Amino acid sequence: MLISILYFAVPFFLVLVFFNWMGFRFKKKQIKKYPDLKPAGLGPTEGSLIGLMALLLSFTFGMAASKFDIRRQVIIEEANDIGTAILRCDLYPDTVRTALRADFKNYVESRINYYEAGDDKQKIQISLAQSDSIITQCWKKVAAFAHTPNSLVMTAQMTPALNAVIDVVTSREASRLNMVPRVIIVILVLLTMVSSFLAGYGSKGHERNPILVFAFALMTTLTLYLILELDKPRQGLINLAEAEQMVVNLRSYFKAD
Repeated sequence: MLISILYFAVPFFLVLVFFNWMGFRFKKKQIKKYPDLKPAGLGPTEGSLIGLMALLLSFTFGMAASKFDIRRQVIIEEANDIGTAILRCDLYPDTVRTALRADFKNYVESRINYYEAGDDKQKIQISLAQSDSIITQCWKKVAAFAHTPNSLVMTAQMTPALNAVIDVVTSREASRLNMVPRVIIVILVLLTMVSSFLAGYGSKGHERNPILVFAFALMTTLTLYLILELDKPRQGLINLAEAEQMVVNLRSYFKAD
């Protein structure tokens, strides 16, 4: 993931520098063709396009950051829900408790595998299938024991906990798939290239300021890089490893087993 984004970021930086140069060269040809043309800076229309690019960058960054935070919150919620269900296994007699805890031990591992699968769709589907199979076994055990006498309290405590564990899997998978619409990314890329061209075209004088050119290209590329990192945080520099550690820590519940 990190390498693939860098494969995009580095060429994109060079493309922005190139488009700036193209804009500057086009302006020089215009001046040579029309000697009376004064080398003025950017006009209102060109400036509004660059402003639109900045606005879309800010909007997209905010969207990606919001989705990143939602993913983090869902992982924390899942860790809490699984932990609650594991603790409520202790309400049952030893035979049922042992069977349920064994299932939950395997379930925790399947959820850890879900995160460690990264962006591999096949591994993600395998881990989801494992999780569904294990939690279905847990539900059947709880449902069967619910028909026994004196099980009202245990059933009333365990049923909502299991429901929460099942529901949060759907929420987490939905949050993983809920990315910034790709059409926004494409339009943003086009806007940044056009803005770079206009910045070169609007350069005053006969020489470009290399510091401004590289600063514009670098900061724009870094912002877009951060958006892509936040949008797909399963790997890379910005990830959800700290939140996922809470799910990994659930292994401590089974050290005595």
